Amino acid sequence: MKENHRIKQAIIDFVKGGDTSDVELLDKVLHKDFRVTNNGFMGTSGITIVTKNEYLNKIKSGVFGGLPRQLEILEIDQSGKIASVKLRIESAENDFISYNSFVLDADKEWKLINNLAVVKSKKNELK
Repeated sequence: MKENHRIKQAIIDFVKGGDTSDVELLDKVLHKDFRVTNNGFMGTSGITIVTKNEYLNKIKSGVFGGLPRQLEILEIDQSGKIASVKLRIESAENDFISYNSFVLDADKEWKLINNLAVVKSKKNELK
């Protein structure tokens, strides 16, 4: 049970870091090989992959993040040194379903290594 609590805290830190544009918090919870993987990102076609450095730079510049979101953890599945977390996240602008892969890193901290998300803009729903 302790590991589930630590994984839950890591996902909360990830979402909070994005909401508040806290690059230091995000840097702590993201694995050095972190990737955002998206298919059809914000209406674009094809696969979009964003590296950790690109992601942090987009947070710093305000391209990503900065909006408060409601977080619902739908599922945590942990086995040994890996874990998967399914989330539903909602902001004023977007709805997300997010599948997140965590690894227990050498420093014994859970690090987010992959964020696979479906992002649906609410702007399109208003039309």
